[in-house]
Amino acid sequence: MGKAAATKARLQELAMELFAQQGFDETTVAQIADAAGVSQMTFYRYFPTKDSAVFDDPYDPLISAHILAQDPGLPAIERVRRGLLASWSSVPTPVGDETRKRIQLIAGNTRLAAGVWENNRRTEGLIVDALTGSGVPRLEARVAAGACLGGLTSALLDWAAEPNGQELRERMEEALALMGQSSQTVRGNR
Repeated sequence: MGKAAATKARLQELAMELFAQQGFDETTVAQIADAAGVSQMTFYRYFPTKDSAVFDDPYDPLISAHILAQDPGLPAIERVRRGLLASWSSVPTPVGDETRKRIQLIAGNTRLAAGVWENNRRTEGLIVDALTGSGVPRLEARVAAGACLGGLTSALLDWAAEPNGQELRERMEEALALMGQSSQTVRGNR
């Protein structure tokens, strides 16, 4: 890991520790920067807002690429589902307790919970662009992206709230499998 990546990871780690100790709203960027031994300007070089330290999401380009790699003959929702599954399978397994704490923090803060949906909106836009660029009608692309991202978000929040020992990757794969069963049922009833 390079120096920049290490600094970013350290800032994010310290931010999450302070959020857990003091609360998200009570923690300032100045406190995070001070804990890391850097200036506030350095914090803002890596995260444009305090919220972005929680929502940093490097996976969107990966998701688009995996969706584009799916068979264009499949229904849009199945392309999205399979693309998301391939994306989850290709990234390192998130650290369970750290990720669970982050999701619990988000779920417990109204502004951050709203931020999840804003983050999903950006991801949805990239998925819609990928699908429409390959000939899928815009409405179908939006519904497919929204359904799959909504399902994953619900599964993620449920996982954070219900620590039953299931790994995050397992929960995401289970949610995507359920969506696959649902899309099979819908197609079978046409």
